[in-house]
Amino acid sequence: MGWEGILAIGLVLGVLGFLALSRISPDLILMAALIILMVSGVLKPEEAFAGFANTGLMTIAALYIVAAGLRETGAIQCITRRLLGQPSSVRGAQFRMLLPTAALSAFLNNTTVVAMLIPAIQEWCQRLKIPPSKLLLPLSYTAILGGTCTLIGTSTNLVVNGLLQKSGHEGLGVFDISGVGLIVLLVGGGFLLLFGNRLLPDSAGVAEGLDKVREYHVEMIVEDGALHGQSLSVAGLSNLGYGYLAELERADEVIQSPPGDFILQAGDRLSFIGAPRCAHELRSIQGLKPANEDIHKLGIVHFRRRLVEAVIGPEFPFLGMTLQECDFLGSYQAVVLSISRGGVDTLPDKGLNAHLQVGDTLLIEAGKEFAKQYSFRKDFLLVSALEDSSPPNFQKAQLALGILAAMVVLSALEIIPILQAAWLAAGVMLVTRCLNAGLARRSIDFTVLTVVGASFALGESMDKTGAAQWIAEGLMSGGHLTPLMALVMVYVMTSLFTEVITNNAAAVLMFPICSAVSEQMGVNFMPFAIAIMFAASASFMTPIGYQTNLMVYGPGGYRVMDYLKIGIPMNILAGCVSIPVILWFWPL
Repeated sequence: MGWEGILAIGLVLGVLGFLALSRISPDLILMAALIILMVSGVLKPEEAFAGFANTGLMTIAALYIVAAGLRETGAIQCITRRLLGQPSSVRGAQFRMLLPTAALSAFLNNTTVVAMLIPAIQEWCQRLKIPPSKLLLPLSYTAILGGTCTLIGTSTNLVVNGLLQKSGHEGLGVFDISGVGLIVLLVGGGFLLLFGNRLLPDSAGVAEGLDKVREYHVEMIVEDGALHGQSLSVAGLSNLGYGYLAELERADEVIQSPPGDFILQAGDRLSFIGAPRCAHELRSIQGLKPANEDIHKLGIVHFRRRLVEAVIGPEFPFLGMTLQECDFLGSYQAVVLSISRGGVDTLPDKGLNAHLQVGDTLLIEAGKEFAKQYSFRKDFLLVSALEDSSPPNFQKAQLALGILAAMVVLSALEIIPILQAAWLAAGVMLVTRCLNAGLARRSIDFTVLTVVGASFALGESMDKTGAAQWIAEGLMSGGHLTPLMALVMVYVMTSLFTEVITNNAAAVLMFPICSAVSEQMGVNFMPFAIAIMFAASASFMTPIGYQTNLMVYGPGGYRVMDYLKIGIPMNILAGCVSIPVILWFWPL
C-alpha cells in the first residue's frame, strides 16, 4: 500500500470524525473528500463520480417522487386513519402504529415514510392524550426494521445491491432478504411492545401548545361515501388533535356535543371549534367537505392551495358587511372558512351573520401566492400562511395506491428491474397528475443523494489503492479468525460506523473490506453483503446514526440518553438475531 492508500484511510478517518463531531452538513463533508481524491489523482473523474450513476441511487430518487404522490393524494392519510384507530393504552397505540409503519417502510423509503407519518402521529397522540415521546421513537425504529424486509425498503439495501452488481455478483430480488427482515422485525417489534413504554420518557415534544392562540368555528358536511354509516369515534372525529366537535345538525335537529357512538349520515352538518390547524386536519379526512359551497368554485388545483390567516385592515372593502353580502371569492380568489374575533362565543351564528370589523381574523383557503400578494397591502394588517396545509386530492388516492401496487408487483415478479419499475411509477404519478413536476422536484432529497453518491468515491478509493485489502489482512492477522468470527466482526464494525456516520456511507466503506475478507478466506461473500445491509440499518443508539432518528428528536422532546437507554438493547438484540438467520439463508 503506497501513499494513495494512506491518503484513502486518512480521508475515511477524517470523514468519520467530521460527521461525528462537527456541524458541517454531511453532503459538504463527503463532497470535499471526493474532490480531494480526484484532485490528488487517486481517482479519475469518471471513477470519482461513478457513484452518482449507481442504480441504487437512482432508485432512491424515484421512490421519493412515488412517496410524494401518495402524500399529495391523501393515500397515506387513508391508510393510517383506517389502521390506527382509537386504542385505549400506550401499548395498544404502539401495536396499531407498528403494523402500517412497517408495511409502508417495506415498500417506500423509510425516511419519506417517517416524514409523512410524524404529523399524523402527533395529531393521533393529541387525540389519544398520549405523550408523543411514547410513539415517535418507536415510529423511527419500526420504519428502520420495516425497511429491512424488502430490497426497496431502505436506501442502504439498494446501495449494497448496486455494489453487488458492480462487483460482478448477481443482484438480489425484491423479497430475497424478506425472511431475515421479517424475523428481525418480529423480535425488534416485540421488544418495543414489551419494554418501550417503560424505557421511553414522558415528553410532550416541542410542538405542544402551538396553534392554540385563536379558535375558529369550522363547519363541514358529511359526503355520501367513506363516512356514511360510521360512528364519530371510528371516523376519528370524536378525538381530534386540534379541535372538537361542538354540535351536529341533521335536518332541523341540532345535537350538542354528540357522543362517540353517534352514527353519521350523508348531509350531516358538523360544527367544530379549534385552532387554525383544525381546518387542515378536517380537510385531510376523506368524506368531509367544507360547508362553504364557494370552495368548489375556487379554480385552484389542490397542491397550490394553502390555509391562510388574515387580519382585516382599515382599507378592507367589505367592512360592516356579512360574508353572505360580500363577494370575497370574486375579489380575492379565496374562500373564507371561518372568522375569529376574541372568543368563539363573541360572534353571532358562528360568524355567518357577523358584520366584518377591523381586527377580525379570517381563516382562508387560497392559492399559495395569496400571503405574498397581500402581505404589504392595507386590506389586511397581517397575513400568515400555514405551512404544509394543502388539502389532499382524495379523488386520486386509489389511483396512487394502484400505481404503488403495480410497481411492487412488476419488480417482485422480476418482470422489469426495480430501477425501471420505480421510475415508471414516478412517471405515471406525474402523467396522471397525482402530483406536478414542481412538487416532484422538491420531494427529492438531494442532500441524501449527494451523501450516497459521494460515499461511493471513498469506497472505490479503499478498493483501488489496496487499503481495503490491507485492513482485511490486519483483521485476519490478529489471530486465527474463523469465517463466523469474521462475519461477527464485520457486523459489529458496520454497526458502530453507522452510529457516527450515515448508514449508506458505512455500507459503502465496509463493502470492499468485506469483499477482501471473504476472498482471502475463500468463503461465500453473500452472508457478508447481507450482514452489511442489516448492520448499517441497525442504528438505534444515537440520533445522528440514522436520519429518521434525528427527524423525531425535536418533535418527541428526546435527549441523547433516551436513545442509549432503549437503543443499546435494540442494537444487541438485532445483531444476535440477524447473524444466525443470515447464515440460515446464506451459509458460509
